[in-house]
Amino acid sequence: MLKLIIFGPPSAGKGTQAQRLSKKYGIPQIATGDLLREAVVRQTPLGMKIKSYLDTGRLGPDDLIVQLISERVAEPDCSEGYILDGFPRTMGQARELERMTEVDLVLNIVVEFEELVGRAVGRRICPQCAAVFNVKSNPPRVDGRCDRCESPLTQRDDDREDTVRNRLKVYMDQTAPLIEHFRTKGNLVDIDGSAGIDGVFDQMVRAIDGLSGQTQAETH
Repeated sequence: MLKLIIFGPPSAGKGTQAQRLSKKYGIPQIATGDLLREAVVRQTPLGMKIKSYLDTGRLGPDDLIVQLISERVAEPDCSEGYILDGFPRTMGQARELERMTEVDLVLNIVVEFEELVGRAVGRRICPQCAAVFNVKSNPPRVDGRCDRCESPLTQRDDDREDTVRNRLKVYMDQTAPLIEHFRTKGNLVDIDGSAGIDGVFDQMVRAIDGLSGQTQAETH
């Protein structure tokens, strides 16, 4: 069983890398943002409550986020492990996660602040198949159209520049201290987020495969 956290500020590339790792290792990506946005689209009571948080870049209440995650990881497709993308984001969430389970590895993507702003503002999402593009670093073959299904691409409300900068401020204030928390536990690996999509992925795979090798060595 393999349980991973992809950690890093908004627009660091967590979602893109989680999708690739999910495919390689056969475990699901659990993206807090996707779970919350799905609730908003479905207009559930939870979705209506959380919409104001998403629209302004604020973090959702810990109890609400923890409930979402705990219900998701209890589903059958998580029996062999999972990748947490966007959770935890506060010390309260981290403590609740530790009560729930032990995490094998935290992959911490490190990227400069202004580069993150540019990445987020340039991000485009396919509303039909959830493919992710960036107008500068990973543009679609046809401008404004998804490579996979040719649907028109959209920009999320929380990828507008003012919202992005607020999200980054929230991250620095509330989430960045978690880096040292995980580092002291000895299971955090820093990943150079400026290495490009493939370079970041290669670093993560080496870290994960190294963990497997270490575990095997400990059992001999």
